[in-house]
Amino acid sequence: MVARRKVAVVGVALSDCGRVDDATPYALHAQAARRALADAGLDRSLVDGFASAGLGTLAPVEVAEYLGLRPTWVDSTSVGGSTWEVMAAHAADAIAAGHARVVLLAYGSTARADIRAGRRTGTLSFGARGPLQFEAPYGHTLIAKYAMAARRHMIEYGTTIEQLAEVAVQARANAALNPEAMFRTPVTVDEVLSGPMIADPFTKLHCCLRSDGGAAVLLAAEEYVRDCRTSPVWVLGSGESVSHAAMSEWPDFTVSPAAVSGRLAFARAGVRPTEVDFAEIYDAFTYMTLVTLEDLGFCGKGEGGAFVEKGRLRVEGGALPVNTDGGGLSAQHPGMRGLFLLVEAVRQLRGECGQRQVRRRGGALPRLAVASGTGGWFCSSGTVVLAAG
Repeated sequence: MVARRKVAVVGVALSDCGRVDDATPYALHAQAARRALADAGLDRSLVDGFASAGLGTLAPVEVAEYLGLRPTWVDSTSVGGSTWEVMAAHAADAIAAGHARVVLLAYGSTARADIRAGRRTGTLSFGARGPLQFEAPYGHTLIAKYAMAARRHMIEYGTTIEQLAEVAVQARANAALNPEAMFRTPVTVDEVLSGPMIADPFTKLHCCLRSDGGAAVLLAAEEYVRDCRTSPVWVLGSGESVSHAAMSEWPDFTVSPAAVSGRLAFARAGVRPTEVDFAEIYDAFTYMTLVTLEDLGFCGKGEGGAFVEKGRLRVEGGALPVNTDGGGLSAQHPGMRGLFLLVEAVRQLRGECGQRQVRRRGGALPRLAVASGTGGWFCSSGTVVLAAG
């Protein structure tokens, strides 16, 4: 039996993000990919694996062609926002098994610019085919699904709207430390609660922003690490899970598929949640952060409301900094944001985050991180545990 190789993230990058009115999604893919390769210091010719989703009729074939790649390993898994954690897991397995040496994950979207230019409208639902035909006619929009789940948690466990608002307040506090974040002005709980109602109980600031932007992550086999200009960030373990398509098939609105993907990832990594220094969690809505913290094991079921109080999620003074760049609530959210979680986790573990840099007790750099993406309306989850080199 051939020994499995260790796998590291060796390059990460973002494209221009926020308000980008003069670029195509393809261009943002390419910009992020070039920057990730430059970050790693590896030649493009070494890339023999490519993963992408969300663009083109034959993704990732079209994007690979645009980038000038001819990969011998590809992945186009598309499970919403968790796509990139799932793809990272698949890429790590392929590299470990010797099916690829260097895999590039790339994403780009002009979601904001397209709406402004009238090329698309806001996403109210994912369509009305298959199981969704039984929900869409009744106005069960994407955000309504999350709002319904949040209300169930409030009824079941006494979670308050003020506690959910704290997630948005602390995300904005972290964004204030990030010069690349789209929104950096601090907000208060009262400001979150007094905003326009979008879907009860969510007001505007309970919901992610809409931006343009792209990201890229480069994973490589251990033998290429010595050729890189960056310190490696090792993939210790990963897990993935899908839950439901129709809300009627979701057994418990207060439990996300991260309960499964997280358990698998931590077990395979051989670490416990208490050992993790910070977490990057998909946050299209405040409730996603709260329930994912529970399901990953950072607090007990139903204890998420109390856990997020008292500034626990802040970079400055927080017991468990979460979404250290400001997350989808304040930094950027161009669509399937899971790849941005991996970029931020790697930068933090390499100590490259400046004012928002997470520090352990005594000022040391963090050693362990978890990135957990969610897709659809809690339909899927991918979780990756990472370690500094």
